Amino acid sequence: MIDLYFWPTPNGLKMAIFFAETGLEHRVIPVDIGKGEQFKPDFLAISPNNRMPAIVDHHPADGGAPIPIFESGAILLYLADKIGRFIPQDIRGRTQVLQWLFWQVGGLGPMAGQAGHFRTFAPDPVPYAIDRYTREVKRLYGVMDRRLAESEFFAGEYSIADMACYPWVVPHTAHGQDLATFPHLARWFAAVGGRPAVQQAYEGRRETYSRKDPLSDEQRKILFGQGDRQ
Repeated sequence: MIDLYFWPTPNGLKMAIFFAETGLEHRVIPVDIGKGEQFKPDFLAISPNNRMPAIVDHHPADGGAPIPIFESGAILLYLADKIGRFIPQDIRGRTQVLQWLFWQVGGLGPMAGQAGHFRTFAPDPVPYAIDRYTREVKRLYGVMDRRLAESEFFAGEYSIADMACYPWVVPHTAHGQDLATFPHLARWFAAVGGRPAVQQAYEGRRETYSRKDPLSDEQRKILFGQGDRQ
């Protein structure tokens, strides 16, 4: 059994896709980040960076004690290796998956997250920040579009690299992007979004960065005031 500590952020939804694609047995434990549940000591013991998602594998391959894991890219890699699916076993295929997975966690996610923050959540407009991050996300979309012009998926076959990237492209409108400008990315986006498992992962869930209702002062303090917490 695997415990999945979850909230429907883009990084959390990567996990929802993986579990839907694989049918791997798991238990979802909601952690409401708007209520500050990510700061509870029990959760911090698993995810010291107080971020979604995190897992605890109660039956690791070595038969030892449960393994807690935080960081979405690390979790995807661990789970793919655990079941031997969605990551190639040959060195060249595996390297392709790893470089696109790391590209997402180091580039697309952080930059799109900043674009989403300043375009959607910031209490006052900051034109320089909006322009800076919107343009950087557009550049990253161009990187994806060029790759997908030569490959059906990021690493050849559908893999954890695609599961990692897709939830960060879902809120493209909120991030100031027009998919019509990126035809190969749009083709991939439709293909991944059409997969039954992906549709199952998103069913009944509103992706965080696509929200339109304003945050309360308390929610804003909880979500963006973590620097005050010791």
